[in-house]
Amino acid sequence: MGLFDKLKKGLQKTKDILRTDVRDLFKAGEILDDVKLREFEQRLIRTDMGVAASTAIINELKEKHLGRTVVIDEIWGTIRATLIGLLKGDGASTWDPAKPLSPITFAESGPTVILVTGVNGVGKTTSIAKLARFLQVHGKKVVLAAGDTFRAAAVEQLTMWSQRLGCEIVTRPSGTDPASVAYTGCEKGLELNADVVIIDTAGRLQTHKNLMEELTKISRVIAKKIPGGPHERLLVLDATTGQNGISQAKNFGEAIDCTGIVLAKLDGTAKGGVVVAIRQQMGIPVKYIGVGEQIDDLEVFNPETFVDALFTA
Repeated sequence: MGLFDKLKKGLQKTKDILRTDVRDLFKAGEILDDVKLREFEQRLIRTDMGVAASTAIINELKEKHLGRTVVIDEIWGTIRATLIGLLKGDGASTWDPAKPLSPITFAESGPTVILVTGVNGVGKTTSIAKLARFLQVHGKKVVLAAGDTFRAAAVEQLTMWSQRLGCEIVTRPSGTDPASVAYTGCEKGLELNADVVIIDTAGRLQTHKNLMEELTKISRVIAKKIPGGPHERLLVLDATTGQNGISQAKNFGEAIDCTGIVLAKLDGTAKGGVVVAIRQQMGIPVKYIGVGEQIDDLEVFNPETFVDALFTA
């Protein structure tokens, strides 16, 4: 199954809502009125794209189609163009979807350090493994650092993935200072002349203050060992948790000043509108999406492809 087919399958719930609602509400040849637009706005919110994005779509429909005869293809065209604009944010994307590695800001010399965080249960460890595999496929030598030392299971899982991937991993006993694991990971990356060091972090600390302090400390020790690091600070979100996932993850986004999102579990159980809400509410670009359970099921997020998958039968 190709990427486009995987996306279509993953977005099935959202596709069903959008396509059914447009057919129900907008009849070719009728005049588009405020009542239909208000109802459509409520249905858009059901896709988890949030109030701001839904309102933006409705405003575009009002401007271009209110009081005019409904032409379904033109309605779809307006929705599509608005969604793509919302997903890209201000200006064009900072990467080229045709270049799989372009979402990552690589160091000018030495290892590129990628710090990964997210709440427990979002698929963080598996997403790290998928990202490592993705980088390997594109010719990069990867070292992993199991910095979630508060959970032995996380270290064991990442170790298992490192063995499957054939890449080096730095681990320490449960309860070890995560910053020391990050530092040693950077040392190992330099020693092995690795292209990328990916560092896992704890999925939960007792308070927001503790989280901030821990992640700040990790970033600080990384920068001491590898100037400019961490070069990427990625937040993993679970697409199936929708708006709740966004609110849970905001503290993490603030704590590490996220450079991008890895959206995991974008399968048939997710409401794909959450991608739009993430861009709107967090102001952070989605860089990669998990579109299945296999190790190769990680793809560069492309707004055009994503939106087209929503509208293709």
